[in-house]
Parts: sequence; structure tokens; C-alpha cells
Amino acid sequence: MESALVKDNPLLLPLNKEKTIYDGFITVQERDFRLRILLPPDRQVKQARLHCCWQLKHLLHGYEHIVKQRQQQSPDLVTFILELKTVLEVGLKSRHECRSIPPPQYYAQLISEMETLGWGKLLFIDTEFRTLRLKAEDSSRRQHILNIKLKPKHPVEAPECSADLPVPLAMTWTPQSTLEQLHGQFLLLLESLTEFWDVLDEIDSKTWILEPEKPSRSDTMRRIAIGNNTSIKVEVDPRHPQMLPECCLLGAEHVVTPLRNKLNANMHLWNPDSSVLHNLRDVLEIEFPSPATHEKSSFSVECGICYSYRLEDAIPDQVCNDPRCGQPFHQACLYEWLRALPSSRQSFNIVFGECPYCSKPITVKMAAQKS
Repeated sequence: MESALVKDNPLLLPLNKEKTIYDGFITVQERDFRLRILLPPDRQVKQARLHCCWQLKHLLHGYEHIVKQRQQQSPDLVTFILELKTVLEVGLKSRHECRSIPPPQYYAQLISEMETLGWGKLLFIDTEFRTLRLKAEDSSRRQHILNIKLKPKHPVEAPECSADLPVPLAMTWTPQSTLEQLHGQFLLLLESLTEFWDVLDEIDSKTWILEPEKPSRSDTMRRIAIGNNTSIKVEVDPRHPQMLPECCLLGAEHVVTPLRNKLNANMHLWNPDSSVLHNLRDVLEIEFPSPATHEKSSFSVECGICYSYRLEDAIPDQVCNDPRCGQPFHQACLYEWLRALPSSRQSFNIVFGECPYCSKPITVKMAAQKS
């Protein structure tokens, strides 16, 4: 029983050898409450005494008889703790629902501001009149959404704002500010990013994007297909979108090395007055495959180990460097494959082994652990 209690409540632990005193925390809805439980020598839950922190006492106010009833009916401490959690969840929920309703002037203020802004810009408002979604259009006719969460003391308190942007959303707010002014600030910010989105929209429409699969307006990276098992990862600066982006070539060394040499040799030719895509073509001295000339299936080569293209968020980006092979693999698949072979060896986080297809030497870094 005690091991189950420790497993279910890692913050509530026995203090003595007899396991009659438990101390620590009980977690409910991501909130921790201090709790001490004193059991009699026979460890009967019915006779247990509870010592709570003041927050827990406040939350259980009015529920004492239910807690006592659950205590009498619980066969063991684990069951009682689960019952106590249920009571606390109900208490937290009812407290949340009974929070103060904004005064009438809150609603009058909100309606007045929306009338000034224009109801046509309102995409959504929740039943509590707290969460709003406003639409906005930049000069290239791209649609954007500004999420606003109003505080109970609006407009004295600044609202919380969020949007799908590649830069932080910093809004200026004073007690005299209005939703119209907020929307105006958002439009100015969108305008400052229009060139950045123009750059990425051209890349998206004229090349095959391997990653991200469904780019959002906040994404600054694109992985562009160059050829079979070869691609370039570009990171565009939202504040200086026409400048040379951070580039990383991916693929077999015999293919990537000449491209890398061209990139280094031609970097000085980068012209900020030309489009990023045009510059990349000139600097690399290549034509990117486009939807007009190629099918995406030409680049969606399956992993040679798991026979799938996408593995969670990863695509096969580890390639055998032998020119006659060039088989791609997922990093995680190749790492697990090589690690299982008796002939492979590991040095720090790199595994050295043989390609599963052609048996030529191949290396892979240990796959990063997900947090």
C-alpha cells in the first residue's frame, strides 16, 4: 500500500519506520497543498488525523463532513488520498465558477470599444466576454488573428495578447487605451513583417518544402529540397529578411561538399535588392525543383530501416555517404540499428558502424532525448 502511495503521490512520504506519519504535498490541478497525516499504530484510516496548511483548510471549508465520510469509508490510505483529491477538485472548480462577475460598466465599456473598432473585425468572443479573437489583414492581404484576454478590471488592467508571429508581441497599454488602439498597434507590427512573409511565401510557392510540413506564420525556418536526399535549411531573420539567411546543407558529403564550396565562394554576390530565392539560386548555382516541375514524392524518400518517411516530427536526414548508395535514414532509426550491432563502436555521443544497405562506414550522433 505504501509503495502505491509513494507512486501516486511522490510528494507525500512516510516520515517514520512504522509508516504512521506521512508528510508532504497533495497536488490538485497543478497546485500543491501541504498536508500531514497521522495514523494510529494499527494504521486504520478511520482514526487518522489530518493537519492541513491554511490554503487547504480554506479550500475544504464546507466539505469537512464529506472528507470525514470518505475517511470512514476508505479501506486504505491510497484510496482516501484519491478521494480527498476528488473533493479538492470539486472545491477548486466551484471556487473558480463563483469568482466575481465584472461590474456592468465592464460590459458597457467593451461594447463601446467594439462599436468603435467595428464588429466586422470580431471573429470570436466567449460566453464570459473575456476572450476575443480579432482579425487583421496586412498589405499583402494575408489574414492574421489577434487573441485578447481581458482582465476583470478592464481597461485599468492590461489585457493578455498573443498572435502567430516570428517576433515577440509587445503591446503598449494604459488605462486610457482601447481595443481599436490595440488593433492599430497589431496592424503596424504586421506591416513591419510583411517583407519577411513575402520572402517565405515565395519560397513556399516555388520550391518543395520538406520541413515544417505545415508552416505557421511564426516559423522562420524552411528546409528546401535540392535533389534526391539533398536539401538546404534556411533560417530567415524576421527583422532583416532580404539579408543572407543562416544556411545548412544536408545530405551525402559527396553531394553537399560542392554546394557548400559554391555557397562560400559566391556569398559576396548576395544582393539584398533581389529576392532571397533568386539569390540562393545564384549563390548555389542551381535550380530548385518546384511544384511546377517535380512531384514531392521525388524527395519524400523512405527511411531504409523503418520504411516510413515521417517518424513523429523527423524525416530521413542521415544519408550514406557512398555515392553508389546514398540511402537515407532517420537519425533515431540508424542510431538504434548501429547500437544493436556487435561490430559497431561508440565514442562519446557518436556511433561508428556499417551502412545497413551497402556495408560502407557510416556514423550517426546519438538522437537527442525528448524532454
